[in-house]
Amino acid sequence: MALRLGVDLGGTKIELIALDGEGRERLRRRVATPQGDYRATLAAVAALVRGAEAELGGEATLGIGTPGAISPATGLMKNANSVCLNGRPLKQDLERLLGRPVRMANDANCFALSEATDGAAAGAEVVFGVILGTGCGAGVVVRGQVLTGPSAIAGEWGHNPLPWPEDPERPGPACYCGKRGCLETWLSGPGLARDLRAAAGLDLAAAEIARRAEAGDAACEAALGRYEDRLARGLAQVINILDPDAVVLGGGLSKLARLYERVPRLWGRYVFSDAVRTRLLPPRYGDASGVRGAAWLWDAPPG
Repeated sequence: MALRLGVDLGGTKIELIALDGEGRERLRRRVATPQGDYRATLAAVAALVRGAEAELGGEATLGIGTPGAISPATGLMKNANSVCLNGRPLKQDLERLLGRPVRMANDANCFALSEATDGAAAGAEVVFGVILGTGCGAGVVVRGQVLTGPSAIAGEWGHNPLPWPEDPERPGPACYCGKRGCLETWLSGPGLARDLRAAAGLDLAAAEIARRAEAGDAACEAALGRYEDRLARGLAQVINILDPDAVVLGGGLSKLARLYERVPRLWGRYVFSDAVRTRLLPPRYGDASGVRGAAWLWDAPPG
């Protein structure tokens, strides 16, 4: 049987999925990520893969989504918030451990690939996939292929500055990357919470802000209004450069249904066009999209 395995190597969990040749889920497993232990992380991934293949009765292709990227300059991991991976030959070590080729991509690229392949944007030629969660990442898929770039940073949208900033938004919050005013500092869940705290002195998580806004809380409604305009500005900049057929949102903030109505109403004032035909879509597979996209890194599984 033709099988694809995908692994989502996250900071707190490692998740595996097995898809058949038609993209149907056959198996899913999850274990905790060994914190700060590179060798134990390798062993955990290998154990998941071997266990899945033993249960399903065959060897499969293997794709892995990671929180960073492989540096084309060194072949080592970079930009991972799971810092024990940085500077390590993750791909080579897993290939040696498992005795097979492994395909690897950034987790946001995997999310975008999943939604472009058989998700919300299936059939679209150019897809921009955005993760709005504890951070803010993105990936680009063109004609079914992940766009990586010569420096492996294509889609690093979250570390660009907020476009068209207003005076109170300058210079912007400090970002862990060393700069100020990155989109991640405004559009992540912690960024939304920070904005409300600064404006109204309320210390609430994003989900509670949304709940209170719906119940009529003026401060929370104002914070979401500012968030929506900033998201519209950030996506308008992408539309001006890439003109994608679809933008698909993922991460915890993608569950805010109001974004899909309000943000497209706002982004027209920033897009350099008389009309905007880009669609803003919720994900089909939600939290499972990243691991599914890792499996889809292989075009054709063994059969």
